Amino acid sequence: MDLVRRLLGDRREGVALFVDGPNVLREEFDVDLDDVRAAAAASGRVVAARLYLNEDAPGSLIRAAEAHGFEVITTSGDVDVKLAVDAAEFVLRNRVATIAVASRDTDFKPAFELAGREGVRTLAIAPGSYGRSDALRSAADDSVTLGE
Repeated sequence: MDLVRRLLGDRREGVALFVDGPNVLREEFDVDLDDVRAAAAASGRVVAARLYLNEDAPGSLIRAAEAHGFEVITTSGDVDVKLAVDAAEFVLRNRVATIAVASRDTDFKPAFELAGREGVRTLAIAPGSYGRSDALRSAADDSVTLGE
C-alpha cells in the first residue's frame, strides 16, 4: 500500500477533529468548542468536526454543537470506543493529513499509532493542564493544551 501511495502521490489534506464530549465538556474545564476547533485549525483546514456524546446528552448541548458546525454522534455504548473506531476508519478511508482528538483519555493512543503507520499526523488537544493525558500527548505528533 505504501508503494502505491508513493507512485500515485498521496495527497492528504486537512484536519479531521474528534471531540470526546464526556471527557472534554466538563464544568471544571469550561471548554468552548470554538477554541477546540481553532486548536485543530492551527494544523490545517478542518474538513470534519465530530463531537461524541452519550445518549443522555441534553438536547440543548446537541443543538449548540451543531450550531457551531459539529456533527454530533451519540451512542448508547462507550463513547471512547465509538470515537476510536471512527477515527481509525477515517484514517484508513479518507485522505486527511491530520487527525486531532480532543480528550483527556489515553484510550486513543492505538488510533494515533495507526494514523502514524498510515502517514497521517496526529494532534492531541487537552481541555486544560489539569485534564491533560501525558501518555496521549506523547503518542501524538503535536499537542495543544487549551488555556496555555
